[in-house]
Amino acid sequence: MPVRNDTSTRFMDEVRIIPPWAFVFAAFGCVLVAVAVVYALATDKSGDRFFTPLVLTPFGILVAALVACYILLIGYVSRDAGRRGMSGLLWTLIAIFIPHALGIVLYFVLRKPRTANCPQCNTGVEPGYGFCPQCQCRLNPVCPACQRGVDPLCKFCPHCGRDLAINANPIPAASSQPSPS
Repeated sequence: MPVRNDTSTRFMDEVRIIPPWAFVFAAFGCVLVAVAVVYALATDKSGDRFFTPLVLTPFGILVAALVACYILLIGYVSRDAGRRGMSGLLWTLIAIFIPHALGIVLYFVLRKPRTANCPQCNTGVEPGYGFCPQCQCRLNPVCPACQRGVDPLCKFCPHCGRDLAINANPIPAASSQPSPS
């Protein structure tokens, strides 16, 4: 029995926010491109070498993929803008009506960073905040010895070398030797 990997990648988390209507419109766009390719092949009476199935089929697949990606990106922009506290409708209209996908590029350049939630009171906090503005909960871990920011996965402080696993013990490691009695 194959083992299924239950850990989600960040990319898949981002794909999951694309709304279902975007997938429907993307499929519809692919079907329209396929119909256009079949129509171009069926109505070619000139005998032009450009409209051969060997040339037009890969070109049609490429155009269908580009149309589908464009529509899915519009769906992503509409949902992601709301998630970041921006106007989803406004950014969707910008992504649709500014030509050559420049609206989508503008969105990715100008979008706000995602806000996080406080682990204690669930209030939305901006990136870079050290404390929650509602409950004063510390959001970023610090070393108890040197009070500098540390990564939550660190076992030792990269600045002073203190063991971060012994947060309850305020005695520094150098003075923890037993005294001669």
